[in-house]
Amino acid sequence: MTPLANLRHLIAALEVHRLGSVSHAARRVHLSQSAVTQGLAKLERELALTLFTRTPSGLFATEAGLIFLRRAERAVNWLKALDGVLGARQRDKPRHLHRLLTTTQLRALITVVEEGSYTLAANRLQLTQPTVHRAVRELESVCEQTFFQRSPAGVEPSWQARQVARYANLYFSELSQGLDEVSEHEGHMNGNLRVGSLPLARTRMVPHAVTLLLQEFPAARVSIIDGPYEEQLHSLLQGQLDVIVGALRHPQPSPDITQQLLFRDPLNVVVRAGHPLANKTAFTAAELQQLDWIAPRLNTPARDVFARLFENAGLNPPEHVIECSSLVATRGLLLESDRAALLPARQVEVEVAQGLLVVNPQILTGTSRDIGLALRKQWLPTRVQTRFLELLRSEN
Repeated sequence: MTPLANLRHLIAALEVHRLGSVSHAARRVHLSQSAVTQGLAKLERELALTLFTRTPSGLFATEAGLIFLRRAERAVNWLKALDGVLGARQRDKPRHLHRLLTTTQLRALITVVEEGSYTLAANRLQLTQPTVHRAVRELESVCEQTFFQRSPAGVEPSWQARQVARYANLYFSELSQGLDEVSEHEGHMNGNLRVGSLPLARTRMVPHAVTLLLQEFPAARVSIIDGPYEEQLHSLLQGQLDVIVGALRHPQPSPDITQQLLFRDPLNVVVRAGHPLANKTAFTAAELQQLDWIAPRLNTPARDVFARLFENAGLNPPEHVIECSSLVATRGLLLESDRAALLPARQVEVEVAQGLLVVNPQILTGTSRDIGLALRKQWLPTRVQTRFLELLRSEN
């Protein structure tokens, strides 16, 4: 994988770009001129990219090289932040840990953190278990930390290990985006887009925007990921997702993300066709309390709205509730029973058009949820990613 480029060669390339001279960069990174020259050549081969134009007066970044090196600088800045995370200082001076790390060590740490096992990590990386173990031990020595404790299930990462893994993931993500931007510069719109999609978004919003995007950029590589919000938030913070689309969280769950409102979406009572409530034009909260319900799991925006609907009327929320976050399962339960669900009308448009479900027309005051985007702060989207966001905003 191309982002496995040698970290020291990458740092040397950034110094050459900054100083315009191999000799000056060599002194800065404590390498010989020949080592820097050979490192640059190897880096360019690995990236299949000419980073510099060589002239008698020095080295100057090519257009494509400038695009990539700007991203590479952002990437290395994530690793520079490890000095603060790990308190890595000697004699009141930063240790510059980023200059001591290797890509192999970072990959090993990330994978052991994610797998919770050296054996599983080795299998995933297609390396031997001693090789992975040695890489992690070397990283612990450099960082002066113990990153893992043995547990009955494998190994348990420390808080510091999780933070290093996060910043390393962000480092690799920036490099990947840099390569995508170089491809875009060359006219190849084949970059990556990784979308976290929450229940409402996955039924219409995200599929529609992705379809439009691929009509413009057929070669773009799109991944749509669903799952619990907490898992998606973790992936977003790790740089493994670019955006989460769906119900916004209040208060905001992390200081490292930003939320952007697209629209406010009211909820309606949804039942099967032929249900006694299907076409009833007026009902009270007390009547709704007597129904059997299908509701989202606790601590989600939709479940909070469900509870407030009754609490605002001075009532306790219904007790006969099936918790379900799957629209497919909710649809099946509604069709097979007289249960009701509180859902956005647009989320069941297909079922309503087929005559299977009915959205009761009564407006339920105070049931609107904020629907929008969760983005990582400091995230800089590529052209493909920017276009996807534009399509989402224009359709809503």
